[in-house]
Amino acid sequence: MNELIIKSSSHEVSIALLKDGKLVELHREKSNNSFAVGDIYLGRVKKIITGLNAVFVDIGSEKDAFLHYHDLGPKLLSFQNYTSKSILGKQKNWLLSDFKFDKEILKEGAISSAVSTNQNILVQITKEAISSKGPRISSEISIAGRYLVLVPFSDKVSVSQKITDYSERDRLKRLIQSIKPKGFGVIVRTVAKKKKVADLDSDLNNMISKWKLINKNLRNSKSPKKILGELGKVSVILRDILNDSFNKITVDNKEIFHQILSYLRTIAPDKEKILKLFKSDFPIFKKFNVEKQIKSSFGKTVSIKKGAYLVIEHTEALHVIDVNSGNRNNKSDSQEDNALEVNLEAAKEIARQLRLRDMGGIIVVDFIDLNNSKNRIKLFDSLKLYMNEDRAKHKILPPSKFGLIEITRQRQKPELKINTNEKCPTCKDKGEVNPLILLIDKILSSLDEKLLTNNKNSLTIYSHPFVSSHLKEKLYYKKFLWFFKYFKILKFKPLHGNNFFEYSIK
Repeated sequence: MNELIIKSSSHEVSIALLKDGKLVELHREKSNNSFAVGDIYLGRVKKIITGLNAVFVDIGSEKDAFLHYHDLGPKLLSFQNYTSKSILGKQKNWLLSDFKFDKEILKEGAISSAVSTNQNILVQITKEAISSKGPRISSEISIAGRYLVLVPFSDKVSVSQKITDYSERDRLKRLIQSIKPKGFGVIVRTVAKKKKVADLDSDLNNMISKWKLINKNLRNSKSPKKILGELGKVSVILRDILNDSFNKITVDNKEIFHQILSYLRTIAPDKEKILKLFKSDFPIFKKFNVEKQIKSSFGKTVSIKKGAYLVIEHTEALHVIDVNSGNRNNKSDSQEDNALEVNLEAAKEIARQLRLRDMGGIIVVDFIDLNNSKNRIKLFDSLKLYMNEDRAKHKILPPSKFGLIEITRQRQKPELKINTNEKCPTCKDKGEVNPLILLIDKILSSLDEKLLTNNKNSLTIYSHPFVSSHLKEKLYYKKFLWFFKYFKILKFKPLHGNNFFEYSIK
């Protein structure tokens, strides 16, 4: 069961993807973000760096965009010829059936032989600007749709490798060959499996209309200029992940609601009914428990089940994740079985954390040591299985001799870093403390155990006055339910000598 919860504010839109109620992806799109992945620009080559075999291109962003030779694409000369003619108004026809293709550039060549300084070049953003680096771009332009990807200056039709049924692959190939215009290649996406010709034809026509718009917008253009904007972040997510398992999209903004409704009518009319407008003064992220999950998921330490936890460290070169069993109750038959159980739970959470934080580059995971080779293989296979739903390109290496698993993962936007700490209520906001909501969860967990095991007629929670006051309000109704269930009276005792995180239940 997949849900999309969308929160809008004056400066950004936050998009939370929930799977079975658990937060698995979080996206934030700034209102002023004009350089998004997929956008197509007419840029100008500013500087050639022969040592890197790359160029810096002015597309109007704060930092010049980076274009490597390998991202030029073999059809560079055809694109350049088409772009130049379109700017001058000589290429008024968008069709490529009569367009004379130029020869392909060398697979391994020198950047200086392919482009020159001050030359106009049509490029597409493949990675947003990260830290001090400008956007990463490619001159191998493609237009993504719901089921297909249109590739100009190509005649090749290829099918996603995730579609393994030979007869279905053959059906899709023959179908696309029959409807695509000459001079365009097509990549068939995984979601096209078993789709009817009408759906694919509609998607193809939608992409062709965008190619027509590129031709129109290039006329008399001067660089730098945006030629074609990608869909908004919400629409991109819907395009890429919307499937039959989606059963709810909730948004708290009327304008975005109507934008999504219009897009759903285009790509999946049968899904209109799952879109709901959230009408309440209560914050939408709090209503759907997203706020709490954000605070518990983005710290340096991430709790797993039964006391186990992860420690996530970030360095300039790589990310390190350490798996710890913590104060977990060991009910397994042996230390090996316990280690395997913790590791499997950690693998599931690590796959979620990589998507949630959009961690990229090299990630090294230090799992708890396993002596049995079969257990190591089971852990490796489980991690691969959990990461199957990750849309980012990634590779997982088998455990090393030291029990480390290395992962490489492609990132297309800046890593999501959220400060989950809150202002300290006892030092006049001069310091920061871990979120109160996590402390309350910890107290409630301890309380559940005490209610089951303690034989007393009453239980008292001793804590800092600020925490005690919060507990009284939060548990006002629950304490009556617990009384009828456990026949125990719950009391709260503030202790001024306690620090903020100190508490006891007696």
